[in-house]
Amino acid sequence: QVQLVESGGGLVQAGGSLRLSCAASGSIFSLNVMSWYRQAPGKQRELVASMSSGGSTSYADSVKGRFAISRDNAKNTVYLQMNSLKPEDTAVYSCRCRVPGSGDYWGQGTQVTVSS
Repeated sequence: QVQLVESGGGLVQAGGSLRLSCAASGSIFSLNVMSWYRQAPGKQRELVASMSSGGSTSYADSVKGRFAISRDNAKNTVYLQMNSLKPEDTAVYSCRCRVPGSGDYWGQGTQVTVSS
């Protein structure tokens, strides 16, 4: 059983920064694909950023150049550094862990609110 715990959300002014963390337990973290998703009120959940076990990254067009995903396999943690935040970045951010041969696991989510 994989458990994910996110932290780091909060209220920030436009132009500010936040760093989200997602700590994983219960699997061989280094083999997993880790992703961040977000869901704003009334909108569908969207993929924000992903990082493969090999370190390859991908980003939604809306966050390229502003957000950066990283992972620390020694700490079983994935991060999302969010810079130059905009009000439209306001959402609940969740991390997903894809475990080879097992499936997808989700954290509980953390609220990010960007004020204008």
